[in-house]
Amino acid sequence: MTDLEGDSYDKGLTVADQAYDHIINALADGSMFPGMRVKETELAARLGISRTPIRETLARLVNEGLVSNDPRRGLIITELDQSMVGELYEMRRVLESTAAGLAARHATDVEISVLRNIMEKDLTETNPQTIAKNNKIFHQVLYTCGHNRYLLKTLQALQNSMLLLGTSTLENKERATQAQIEHQQIVEALEARDAIKAAQMASDHISNAYKERLNKFLFKNKL
Repeated sequence: MTDLEGDSYDKGLTVADQAYDHIINALADGSMFPGMRVKETELAARLGISRTPIRETLARLVNEGLVSNDPRRGLIITELDQSMVGELYEMRRVLESTAAGLAARHATDVEISVLRNIMEKDLTETNPQTIAKNNKIFHQVLYTCGHNRYLLKTLQALQNSMLLLGTSTLENKERATQAQIEHQQIVEALEARDAIKAAQMASDHISNAYKERLNKFLFKNKL
């Protein structure tokens, strides 16, 4: 059991915030997944907290679309349909292309060099889990390079929703190789301070990721 009440205030977070982070981390590591029932009493017992902050956390998750109220099953981790997957990727394409364009204008040389280091390290990586982890780091640094706190906050919320998609599209070796090339193109556009090209490269990158995700989604739902 994880006792959140014992250390939440030391971290400057409320118990409800800690419970929220616990669920987000559970979605990220796969221990909670789309379609899984979310029971208030079980969560409270597992985390060693009262039901009041759990209710607050679940209300927040429902508001963000990460938890849904199913007529038959009650509260569940949201299951995405094909339309919802498309909407997620469209928002990601728009937001990330904006972030890349802003990064070309506002990122420091040091920040861009960090992105290049991440990208170059990834070129020699073959482990799918490590590639997926490096990919998340690359994109998170790219968001930060845009130097827009409101865009960063929106992208973080979107990243949480992306957890509902499950495993990374980079498990596909061909897609992983192509994504590495696309990362290189984004970095080169940033180094050239070409905001238009950086935005276009980021847009193309997400569009290609969506194509792979859609193929994966359709295959899964045919099984």
